[in-house]
Amino acid sequence: MSKTPTDPPAWLKPHGRPWKRGETRRVYDNPWLQIDEIDAIAPTGRPALYGQVSFKNLAIAVLPLHDDGTVTLVGQNRFPLGDYSWEIPEGGAPLDEDPLEAGKRELREETGLIAGDWKQILSLQLSNSVTNELGVGFLATDLTPGPTEPDDTEDLAIVRVPFREALAAAVAGHIQDALTVAMLLRAHHMAVTGELPGALSRLVLESDG
Repeated sequence: MSKTPTDPPAWLKPHGRPWKRGETRRVYDNPWLQIDEIDAIAPTGRPALYGQVSFKNLAIAVLPLHDDGTVTLVGQNRFPLGDYSWEIPEGGAPLDEDPLEAGKRELREETGLIAGDWKQILSLQLSNSVTNELGVGFLATDLTPGPTEPDDTEDLAIVRVPFREALAAAVAGHIQDALTVAMLLRAHHMAVTGELPGALSRLVLESDG
């Protein structure tokens, strides 16, 4: 049987024994996450006390890529690290919600944009050493503007910049949000491999080389 481009290479198979879970104690719970303390056995056979953060939402990321090769980013002050972060539109989807519908909502609320074409382009494990948080990334194109509807805790700035500038900022470390960095790199890869329409690929790659 021929191998397709999406087939994983053989070396990606699991190795060794999985972790074994024992007694679990809930130590914190709120509407967005819970923290458990778990008695576990490591793949090496050694006992271990594990702390796990479980999220009640799927992380949603949307890369709005305009027909002229620009992208829309949002800027906001983030609480955990106490810094300012430029990002693509992002949010959370309850685990029983369609991720695509959540992506449409987040894009509209944060930027006012409505996309005529959507494509899921990335799946991520965001911090798999201590959390079970999963992320899904969508490419949104054929964009039209509309009014924003930010949450009452969001004070957002909105910019529209050439894709190459956003990618350069991510590679240089000026943009550090993991979902944003991953999605910009994924979109660049799509342009290189011809997964984007020809004209859009050329705009994304126009400064390469």
